[in-house]
Amino acid sequence: MAAGERAVLDPRDLDQMLRDGEVDTVLCAVPDLWGRLVGKRVTARTFRRVLDDGGGLNASLYLFTVDMDMEPLPGFALSDWDRGFQDFAMVPDLSTLRVVPWLDRTVLVLCDAVIERTGEPVEVAPRQILKRQIRRAAERGLSVKCASELEIFFFADTYRDAWAGRYTGLHPLSDYRADYHLLQTTKDEWLIRRIRLEMEAAGVPVEFSKGEWGLGQHEINLEYASALEMADRHVIYKNGVKEIAALAGLSATFMAKWSADEVGSSCHIHSSLWDEAGSSPLGFDPRAPLHLAEPFRHYIGGLMGSARELAYMFAPYVNSYRRFTADSFAPTTITWGEDNRTCAFRLLGERASFRIEDRIPGADANPYLAFAATIAGGLAGIEQKSEPPPLTTRNAYLDRAAQHLPASLEEAVKEFEASELARSALGPVVHAHMALLGRHETAAFRARTDSAATDAASPTASPPTDDLGEVTGWELRRYFERG
Repeated sequence: MAAGERAVLDPRDLDQMLRDGEVDTVLCAVPDLWGRLVGKRVTARTFRRVLDDGGGLNASLYLFTVDMDMEPLPGFALSDWDRGFQDFAMVPDLSTLRVVPWLDRTVLVLCDAVIERTGEPVEVAPRQILKRQIRRAAERGLSVKCASELEIFFFADTYRDAWAGRYTGLHPLSDYRADYHLLQTTKDEWLIRRIRLEMEAAGVPVEFSKGEWGLGQHEINLEYASALEMADRHVIYKNGVKEIAALAGLSATFMAKWSADEVGSSCHIHSSLWDEAGSSPLGFDPRAPLHLAEPFRHYIGGLMGSARELAYMFAPYVNSYRRFTADSFAPTTITWGEDNRTCAFRLLGERASFRIEDRIPGADANPYLAFAATIAGGLAGIEQKSEPPPLTTRNAYLDRAAQHLPASLEEAVKEFEASELARSALGPVVHAHMALLGRHETAAFRARTDSAATDAASPTASPPTDDLGEVTGWELRRYFERG
């Protein structure tokens, strides 16, 4: 399958599948602010009627104001208890309609969130947040292509057993470090091959898979595509991997750091700059230093210049910041280098494949928010003609002159709140909504740790918020399965 090509169903294909009894269920899904798919299972005949009526399905706006435990949070301009958490319309985007091979007679369609009474999009819906940045790039004659490089841990325990056991004594699929190992990955191939092939059949093209450094850890890389298409594939992939693992009696986690004794899981984002049509790459200049064409050099300058203030968009949880430790292959400094894995940004490829790899996001990142921040930061750099700092040629962990990434969610949210770039690029509505969501998440962790501190014998006792040592039981309950 060519990069960027969509393997999706035409609604007419669905009609034929209905007649032949090949489909009985349509998953109508909206990506939420935590990067999860939420929505409804719709009988196929009802979905056909929805399409004929030209409307959508109803769901509550509360979905964009809840925490990970689906608790409605106060203070949002979008909706609240006083307004009854009114409905919005889930309008199917038929360009995303596809078969779900791991579920019997099931297809999936992603939906856009629309205010019913006005027909306007819900501004704070993640797909809309990303679409805004794509439009901003198009207005400047540009587009950005992305690829997600996700790491994941697999365990022989079921999700229910892991929950019941408070995530202690888990059994990783491998007993030794298997980074690039073919023997150990052969033992896991019954599962990883299934994921590769079923993702391909679901229109999520995979480039390759490999064993990773952690026990039970794998990396499965997705083919690059336009930003929105890549984000759609990313959420379908993450949800699908968890479902496939669950159906096989296993569990899988995309937590940035599931254990203090283990390496973290990353989501390296590869991005490249193209013309508006996405047909001509604009990054590579064979005559320029480092082969960096001027707009791409400024794009990288913008990514680096915005890295602190937009870090929250790449690292949304308390747990995300446990991953940023020295000598871990996760960055700590805002640096860049040619094929240098100690840096936050790594310059790779040549000509059409010339790209910058952002190593800041963990596997827990919401791709719509991360890609939106990527485009926003890059565009700001182009507009301001930002220059990246000098290239780092040695160990970036030891670079005392470099800026550091935020050390905690609390610090990142404060940087985001104060960011004029975030406010102007995302819009004041989205900026205020996201900042409040981050403050709520920080407060929830603080409240849990304050409570746990009164019960030192508690099996989920947690350290203070500024102690990013041991992973707490609160984090595991909140993020292991759902993050």
